[in-house]
Amino acid sequence: MSADAATAPFPAHASATPLQSGDAALVAELRRQLAARDKVIAVLKKRVTARDDAVASPLATLQQNIALGKVVALKTQELSRERHDLQHALADLGKAQAALLQAQKMESIGQLAAGIAHEINTPAQYVRDNLAFVCKAKQILDHVFDMTFGIVDAARAQGVAPELVAALDAQIGSSKFQYLRKQTPEALQQSLEGLDRITKIVSAMKAFSHPSAGEKEPVDLRELVATTVTVARNEWKYVAEVETDFADDVPRVPCLRDEIGQVLLNLVVNAAHAIGDTLVPGEREQGRIRIVLRRAGDSHVDLCVSDDGPGIPEAIRNKVFDPFFTTKPVGKGTGQGLAIAYSTVVEKHQGQIFFEPSPNQRGTTFVVRLPLHVVAG
Repeated sequence: MSADAATAPFPAHASATPLQSGDAALVAELRRQLAARDKVIAVLKKRVTARDDAVASPLATLQQNIALGKVVALKTQELSRERHDLQHALADLGKAQAALLQAQKMESIGQLAAGIAHEINTPAQYVRDNLAFVCKAKQILDHVFDMTFGIVDAARAQGVAPELVAALDAQIGSSKFQYLRKQTPEALQQSLEGLDRITKIVSAMKAFSHPSAGEKEPVDLRELVATTVTVARNEWKYVAEVETDFADDVPRVPCLRDEIGQVLLNLVVNAAHAIGDTLVPGEREQGRIRIVLRRAGDSHVDLCVSDDGPGIPEAIRNKVFDPFFTTKPVGKGTGQGLAIAYSTVVEKHQGQIFFEPSPNQRGTTFVVRLPLHVVAG
C-alpha cells in the first residue's frame, strides 16, 4: 500500500455496508496506520514544544546574546577598518585636490608668463634707455663743467681770455646743455617709476603664487584685487579697461588667500576673453571689466566681476560650473576654471558663486559671496 493510500481519509460509506473478512482486515490496517500517524504527530508536537522551551530559556538567550556579541564585535572591527581606510582616502583626496589647485595656479601663471615677461620687459627697456641717455649726458655735462671750471680759475686769477669764453659758449650751444638739464631729471624719474613698476609686478607674482598655509586668515580683498589685476594685466590691457569700486565698509574676509586669488584670476581672464570675442576694429576696440566689493547684509561680502562681452547663452547657463565644460576652442580652455572656482567658494569657504546675466543680454556679472565668519565643518 502506498503512503498516499495510508493517509487517505476513510470512506464515509464504509460503515454502511456489511463488512466481509477482507474488508475487516483492511479497516483494521487503516486504523493501525491512523494510530501510528497520531503517535508521530504527538512526538513531533513534543519536539516543537521542547524546542520552543529551549529557545525561551535563559541559557539559550545567553547563548544567542554571546553569538550576537561576537557578530557585532566582528562587524565593528570591519567598520573600524573601513573608517580608517576612508580617512586615509579622504586625506589623500585632500592632498590631491590641493595639488590640483596648485597645478592649476601654476598653469595659469604659465599661460600668463609671456604676458608677464612683456610687462616686465617694457619698463626694463625704457629704464635701460634712460640710463644710457643719462650716461651720455653726463659725459657731455662733464666736458662743459670742465671748461666752466677752467674759466672760473682764470677769472680768479684775473686773466680771463676771450677765447675761453667763446669756447664755452660754443660747447654749451653744440651740446644742447639746456635740453640735457631738462631731460636728465625726467629720465631719472621715469627710470624710478619703471623700477617701481617692475617691483610691483614681481611682488604681485610672488604674492599670487605663494600657497596658503591651509588655514583661513583675514584678507584685505582690495589688496588681493590689485595683485590679481596686476598679474593678469597682459590678458586684459589690449581688450578692456579695468575699473574697481570698493565700498568703504568692507572688512577683511577670512579665507584662503591664494585660492580666492585664483578664483578672481579665472573670472578676470574669462571676462577679458569674452570681451575679446566681440571686438571689431573701427567699431568696438575696447570693452570694460568692472570689479566691485560690497557688503551683502551683515554676514557676507560680495566680490563681483562684470564684463560687457556677449553674455552667456541661455542654453548653457546650467553647465558653466560643470567640470571640463568650455566654449573656448581646443588648446585655449580646459573647462576647469569655473569648476575649481565653484569647489573653492562653495565647499571650502561655505560661500556662493553665481552669475547674473545683463538685462540687455550683453555682458555677465559673476558674484563670489564669502562669509564674514568662519563656518565650522
